[in-house]
Amino acid sequence: MSALKIRIRFSKHGPIKFVGHLDMVRYFQKVMRRANVDIAYSQGFSPHQKMSFASPLSVGVTSQGEYFDIEVNRSESSEEMIKRINMANAPGVEVLSYKLLPDNAKNAMSIIAAADYLVHTDLFHEDMIKSFISQDTINVIKKTKKSEKEVDIKPFIHDIHLEHDGIFMKIAQGSATNLKPQLVLSALSLYSGITLPEYILYERLDMYCLENDTLISLEDIGGNIE
Repeated sequence: MSALKIRIRFSKHGPIKFVGHLDMVRYFQKVMRRANVDIAYSQGFSPHQKMSFASPLSVGVTSQGEYFDIEVNRSESSEEMIKRINMANAPGVEVLSYKLLPDNAKNAMSIIAAADYLVHTDLFHEDMIKSFISQDTINVIKKTKKSEKEVDIKPFIHDIHLEHDGIFMKIAQGSATNLKPQLVLSALSLYSGITLPEYILYERLDMYCLENDTLISLEDIGGNIE
């Protein structure tokens, strides 16, 4: 019998937002064992759990839409597995969905195309944001470990608008283009002449893949196990 492909969505809030990506990977490896998830292991001299995260979350950023894929030898219902894993979770981490993927589904990491963020700030008003996004180009200096270059980020901002509790933005993310919300906010603040405070809370809301030129939530692939 072949292993089952499972996609898990979870949220991350509170002090655990300061736990980095690699530590979160190790954390969930332990949670899978504590929750008695029958996870599949790789072959070879150093077997490891078959687990793949969609996209690392920056330290200090909270989230309602984190994803990782696993392979399991067998599984109870989605409802039962969510309950079992959450009983093993630490405060601030909650599994929100547990979906069975089609056999031919690609892992989340390889298909990420965009993500939604909410920036918790009241420094900007709607006219500022509309004027900012109406520019022909939005050029910023993008720094890497080896160099820095000027980049037009406007094509990578799918949506940006004001909401009652902050600024919503849907931006390109993934292996091809990975636009950080901090860079967008920095460009907006520079354009608007507003000095940003030392600390602003960013929250990732969801992640998407591209199907037939349409952005689809990673949670909408596959279905619940009854």
